Amino acid sequence: MKGFYRSKYTTPSGEVRYAAVTQFEATDARRAFPCWDEPAIKATFDISLVVPKDRVALSNMNVIDRKPYPDDENVVEVKFARTPVMSTYLVAFVVGEYDFVETRSKDGVCVRVYTPVGKAEQGKFALEVAAKTLPFYKDYFNVPYPLPKIDLIAIADFAAGAMENWGLVTYRETALLIDPKNSCSSSRQWVALVVGHELAHQWFGNLVTMEWWTHLWLNEGFASWIEYLCVDHCFPEYDIWTQFVSADYTRAQELDALDNSHPIEVSVGHPSEVDEIFDAISYSKGASVIRMLHDYIGDKDFKKGMNMYLTKFQQKNAATEDLWESLENASGKPIAAVMNTWTKQMGFPLIYVEAEQKEDDRLLRLSQRKFCASGPYVGEDCPQWMVPITISTSEDSSHAKMKILMDKPEMNVVLKDVKPDQWVKLNLGTVGFYRTQYSSAMLESLLPGIRDLSLPPVDRLGLQNDLFSLARAGIISTVEVLKVMEAFVNEPNYTVWSDLSCNLGILSTLLSHTDFYEEIQEFVKDVFSPIGERLGWDPKPGEGHLDALLRGLVLGKLGKAGHKATLEEARRRFKDHVEGKQILSADLRSPVYLTVLKHGDGTTLDIMLKLHKQADMQEEKNRIERVLGATLSPELIQKVLTFALSEEVRPQDTVSVIGGVAGGSKHGRKAAWKFIKDNWEELYNRYQGGFLISRLIKLSVEGFAVDKMAGEVKAFFESHPAPSAERTIQQCCENILLNAAWLKRDAESIHQYLLQRKASPPTA
Repeated sequence: MKGFYRSKYTTPSGEVRYAAVTQFEATDARRAFPCWDEPAIKATFDISLVVPKDRVALSNMNVIDRKPYPDDENVVEVKFARTPVMSTYLVAFVVGEYDFVETRSKDGVCVRVYTPVGKAEQGKFALEVAAKTLPFYKDYFNVPYPLPKIDLIAIADFAAGAMENWGLVTYRETALLIDPKNSCSSSRQWVALVVGHELAHQWFGNLVTMEWWTHLWLNEGFASWIEYLCVDHCFPEYDIWTQFVSADYTRAQELDALDNSHPIEVSVGHPSEVDEIFDAISYSKGASVIRMLHDYIGDKDFKKGMNMYLTKFQQKNAATEDLWESLENASGKPIAAVMNTWTKQMGFPLIYVEAEQKEDDRLLRLSQRKFCASGPYVGEDCPQWMVPITISTSEDSSHAKMKILMDKPEMNVVLKDVKPDQWVKLNLGTVGFYRTQYSSAMLESLLPGIRDLSLPPVDRLGLQNDLFSLARAGIISTVEVLKVMEAFVNEPNYTVWSDLSCNLGILSTLLSHTDFYEEIQEFVKDVFSPIGERLGWDPKPGEGHLDALLRGLVLGKLGKAGHKATLEEARRRFKDHVEGKQILSADLRSPVYLTVLKHGDGTTLDIMLKLHKQADMQEEKNRIERVLGATLSPELIQKVLTFALSEEVRPQDTVSVIGGVAGGSKHGRKAAWKFIKDNWEELYNRYQGGFLISRLIKLSVEGFAVDKMAGEVKAFFESHPAPSAERTIQQCCENILLNAAWLKRDAESIHQYLLQRKASPPTA
């Protein structure tokens, strides 16, 4: 799926055909035509395609001429307008059979969404988002969209989520197509985010391009931040910024706490090193530090600086420093000095804080050390950051009482007029890229704010996530965190639940290596059943997007843990769905499929595979592929793994089937790892030198928690090298060792706590 390649699709009548498509980033334009294939060597491109006359031919620019080809009457020559000055990795062409829907944005740009034949209807949602997004960016950057048209097109076989080729953006079908009846709420949200991300690149990346791959993060981190700004503008009801914290911010912190992380800016020498940095550091940490920077500068000056940057460097190349300079000129703040501490060194700080009441004032003592997943930082020279810190109190939990820039290892701060009974919290809105550890007295005073919801949702989420990470790193006990998790009984917010659910999932995986795995399932049922009962199975009048996401999350969690009532209802609804009596709503399919498979048999798996074969929509096929791994018996697990490499599964989706098996159970994890070793040659040939190979390795091995497994993984890849996944392999081995240490340290106390809870259930 690199360079100029053929993509296989099936026509509505069931015939297999091929389209010709391109994917040039990072270094694959050279596979299609001779070129200086580096981002800083820009040129204009005059492109003509000689194609069968019944096919659609697209490129970056609009068609200016179409004439019969002299030697063959079935072929035409399509000529496109000359492009602006641009980098090779953004050139694109597509030849195939497509339908489209089109509109004009309010600033006159022709926008089209190309879909598989017969599915034009499914392009409408993305079209609406794109038409709203272009004017939003034009206003935000105060620079018009530079081309006469933009096409968004769904490609059958596509390795990435999408690619921002200038004027011709390519997508996986699941990142572009929405069927009003069969698409779930999370798919809509995903499409909106990806469209927002790729269109931001039309300015940030395409008009102004990074000078070299070292600055890839500028492209990706920026687009990963502004996609949320754009979705928040188009769909305020998504509460998308809270979701950012759970989807990007905490994910980046998890990776960046490892010894095998890397700085945001990495020097790149070989193409395989470019593939390697398309990861959560470039995207999610990049986006998180830009969010922190935007908050530190303020929206007005940020926009002003962005406009200076884009105007100064348009059609040229720029480096990270150039952006800092523009933002510094616009804001008058020491942007480069602050940001260099975040982009040039890896990791982030843990801020330890304790407080003391002095008459009517609160004295805070802050200190920063690097946060490490392996426990307190030990070493001579501890890196330092310049940390923008906000402090709020219970008097007004949604506004900062004080903002400071912490530019040294320790600081004392006096908060005026804070009464002894008021709590104090750092990192309002969980915007600063750091973790906070409170003294026990400060933490005690914050916890009631979780129960009575007086802490804002994103702060409840941040508090819980920090505690979970501190426990994982052995700085506090896991039992403390379990007690805090029980305080979330009244929690109404989807994103807070989503983060809790992730953390309980990590703990569940860890405890699958013990003989009290069932006890943690009981804990999960206790935590999730009150909210499950409040929500019920069917949408109530007046519910919105977030309620739909929450219902799917909670029912999936309860079903997976074997909650009796949920399991019975899921089986009943699944039966009606399969018999065609009552089709499941799209939002309920994942949780129901997962539940019946995990507690089902070979017949259930056969029914699921049949549903997969019949599914007309890629989203439904993916939904099924992702849950197949929940099946428990060894021979069914083998069947799913074999299916993963079959013709039935598109190459880019094999990874999520195998990953699902590894994440499904302890036996699944072992089987998936063995399967990867046994089929390594085929898998490596298929994905080598792309980020899919990294994803495959990460999904399949990081749940192990035995020291010797880290050695086994390391040894396997020493004899079967995968250059573009080298860093991922080191990170996985480190995670396995960290899991093993966590188990040794806390398993016994967790077990005791769960037993004691069973003996005297907590009173609600």
